[in-house]
Amino acid sequence: MKVAQIQMNTREDKEANLETAARLVTEAVEKEGPDLIVLPEYYAALVPDPTGQQSTGEAFPEGTSYRLMSGLAARHKVTIHAGSVVEKAGNQFFNTTLVFGPDGREIARYRKIHLFDVVVPGGLRYLESETVGRGEEVVTYRVGEYTVGCAICYDLRFPELFRKLRDRGADVIVLPAAFTLQTGKDHWETLCRARAIETQTYFLATGQVGTHAGGRKACWGHTMTIDPWGSVIAQASDREGFITARLDKGYLAEIRRSLPVADHHVLG
Repeated sequence: MKVAQIQMNTREDKEANLETAARLVTEAVEKEGPDLIVLPEYYAALVPDPTGQQSTGEAFPEGTSYRLMSGLAARHKVTIHAGSVVEKAGNQFFNTTLVFGPDGREIARYRKIHLFDVVVPGGLRYLESETVGRGEEVVTYRVGEYTVGCAICYDLRFPELFRKLRDRGADVIVLPAAFTLQTGKDHWETLCRARAIETQTYFLATGQVGTHAGGRKACWGHTMTIDPWGSVIAQASDREGFITARLDKGYLAEIRRSLPVADHHVLG
């Protein structure tokens, strides 16, 4: 299976962001012909304050990002793992991944489970749970002979979710993210490679890059494709664009045969 991972520098202008996303999806299809395309977290809009981010929300299946990605998947006959967007469900909001199959139909929906709630001594306070609802379902879907598992950004720090995805047969795990520059430089690659190693899956870590919020905030980028041994087989530069890689199910099976850790769990 061939995959393309799109790295973006999303900002507040939703229309402009969607135009960029559509252009990069089309370029990836025309130049590389992937089976699966992945976008980053909050690819449609990245607004500095939680209330502003809420205002970008969509009720599904209405909404510009939903219709755009469904149409692109059908037009190009490709599966699109559409990063995440703000889902408006009644009076609640969720950080939600949508996946569209080659016919344009929605084949998976994942609401982010682990929410980033931090109160730092000195007064810095960021409570994602005040404006975003918590997802409850572990989600996988199929692309050809591969089972693909879903996670989003802060989920990365909780290995229990990835164990559950592996137990559900995941061969590939996709993590759209907007990892901050501060934490990303020390933790991003280490945690992504660890999740790939412990689950023995291909791990598609797909990030936002560069500054937003008028330069006050920055994302780490470093979009990566990681193989089941934990080796980085493709990585993006510090700019918008996309990377591609070929996933080899035979190699995945070889890793699992030679080191069958999934058969050796004795706790949980």
